[in-house]
Amino acid sequence: MAEGDTDGVDFFTMGMFIIDEIEFPPPKPAAKDILGGAGTYSAVGARMFSPPPQSQSVGWVVDCGSDFPSELRETIVQWDTACLMRETPHRLTTRGWNGYGENDFRAFRYTTPKLRLDHTCLEGKLLWSKSFHLICSPIRCVDLVKNILIMRGQWPEPGKKPRPLFIWEPVPDLCTREELENCKVALKHVDVVSPNHSELGAFHAKTVDREGHVDYGAIEDLAKQWIQWGIGPDGDGAVVVRSGKDGCYIRDQGVSKWIPAVHESAEKVVDPTGGGNGFLGGFAVGFVRCGNVEDAAVWGSIAASFAIEQIGMPTLIRTSDGETWNGERVEQRLADFRKRLDKYVQP
Repeated sequence: MAEGDTDGVDFFTMGMFIIDEIEFPPPKPAAKDILGGAGTYSAVGARMFSPPPQSQSVGWVVDCGSDFPSELRETIVQWDTACLMRETPHRLTTRGWNGYGENDFRAFRYTTPKLRLDHTCLEGKLLWSKSFHLICSPIRCVDLVKNILIMRGQWPEPGKKPRPLFIWEPVPDLCTREELENCKVALKHVDVVSPNHSELGAFHAKTVDREGHVDYGAIEDLAKQWIQWGIGPDGDGAVVVRSGKDGCYIRDQGVSKWIPAVHESAEKVVDPTGGGNGFLGGFAVGFVRCGNVEDAAVWGSIAASFAIEQIGMPTLIRTSDGETWNGERVEQRLADFRKRLDKYVQP
């Protein structure tokens, strides 16, 4: 495991905490009071690579409403992260309903009013995180980046500390042809943009699915176009296209590569909810600590694999010998995956 700055924050997610209810096709029973939300999954993705004391380098926010279950609080405390738990007894905790059907169909709706995060939640060391995970519309992405940098004294001129890494996960509902011009503007403000394959295609009103797999060539062509538009203030940023069972495609000025999914069997995937968010948590800390998009995507792939093996969050067990997630050591799964990548043939 790479060494990091245990005194600071390597990763902060602007994603929300949500308590999920998940409804599956009959006869499988519904699951209730499940830890969820983009913020939670991405925080856990980063936390997997951050055993104590590095666990305190993972920052996120949980707004605890009057109905917040005590057992969920205990689980969050066990992770030992730099979690800002805000008590909001005047409201209910943000809750969502997830419905699953045939052919990977998924529906989602909020069942209580959501409490969205913005730059004002960045207290103390959280403001000085080395990376920020943003999940939002293109316009809001620009607004968040500017406000974070203003708060740090780094807008428009750099301050004393290096500019943080901004990783943008576009919100699915606004990945549309009408938002493409706003997307081009947002690309200039972030270092990494990571839509999933469907979201990338939706920005261009194109379908990038084939029978049983994604359309590898179409994804590569669209990602190349985004790189040509320029990502980041200096135009040297990256596109990371998350593509489910087909892995992910990474592209920057020097790398164009597919990385396969960790799980080769669908039987290993119990619930795909949060896999993409978990990927970006692992990706972010991988980028901060390793310094390149390829290693970061490998870390992200490992994080995603743990996120989708069960309903809700993977199980952490801490012993005197170290930590396991779902009964397995993260570093062992990472080592095994790297050996497989040595023999992987690009599609």
